[in-house]
Amino acid sequence: MAYDTRFGPSAQTPEQRARVLVQMQAAVPRLKTKATAVARQLYARYVAGELSWLDVHEALQATT
Repeated sequence: MAYDTRFGPSAQTPEQRARVLVQMQAAVPRLKTKATAVARQLYARYVAGELSWLDVHEALQATT
């Protein structure tokens, strides 16, 4: 597997990104409690490796 610079060293696989997302949601509960359908879709795309967390953040900012 090639190293993808869009993700940190601990978030190279979908499983790792899912764990990172859970950790971020635990640290910032509003990421989970106030997650809209659009936010959940963006999170899924992050876990799948389609978007970086920066892409997710920018997309969420654009919707507010």
